[in-house]
Amino acid sequence: MSRGGSAGARMAAWLGSFGTDYFGEKHLPRPSAVIMQYTGLSEVYGNEPPTYNCVGTNDGIAPYQIMQNRIRKIKSNGTDAEIEIFQGLPHGFGLGEGTVSEGWIDNAVKFWQNQM
Repeated sequence: MSRGGSAGARMAAWLGSFGTDYFGEKHLPRPSAVIMQYTGLSEVYGNEPPTYNCVGTNDGIAPYQIMQNRIRKIKSNGTDAEIEIFQGLPHGFGLGEGTVSEGWIDNAVKFWQNQM
């Protein structure tokens, strides 16, 4: 699994799509799933691993519509993908404790386990 939030989510997605050797690093197996939080990454290359994403509707840095569209494109390529959109949350809600996103990490783990 590769996981990240914001800029880290972009990195996790790129590692999932291209692998470590693409970036000049030692070859490691590609992840079975990518877990992403709130990023504005829109590109879909067709080689994405199964992808889970969560984002808030009040994210001024990474609009949820961008991630919603990306997940839709990944699914249209026949790859498992899921998005949770949390009403009213801004960028950077982390684990979401005490917010409407509380429990997203459990959903992400279940998604990842389904990919193994």
